[in-house]
Amino acid sequence: QVQLVESGGGLVQPGGSLRLSCGASGSTFRINAMGWFRQAPGKEREFVAAISWTGGSTIYADTVKGRFTISRSNYKNTLYLQMNSLKPEDTAVYYCAATYSNVAPEASHYDHWGQGTQVTVSS
Repeated sequence: QVQLVESGGGLVQPGGSLRLSCGASGSTFRINAMGWFRQAPGKEREFVAAISWTGGSTIYADTVKGRFTISRSNYKNTLYLQMNSLKPEDTAVYYCAATYSNVAPEASHYDHWGQGTQVTVSS
């Protein structure tokens, strides 16, 4: 089984920054790509960013492009999301996910999910 654990969420003012981390453990050898999703109250879970675990290619949602950067440390088995220029609209629970397939923005594409970490952007 694959276990994903997010950390790094918290309260930040608009324009501020946060870095989220997601540690992967267990049977991770088949993972081909990982991504970040978020879910705000009353809304469906939406795609944020994803990265290929081997080649490092990335995709981003238009809403975060230019502000967020996804990266990974293969050595540490850890996924990161650097979030800059945060807006109140970024407030959500952020989830990391892993897929045995290629990078994709569809939540249905992912096989394993973390428990989520709360990000609140408020003045």
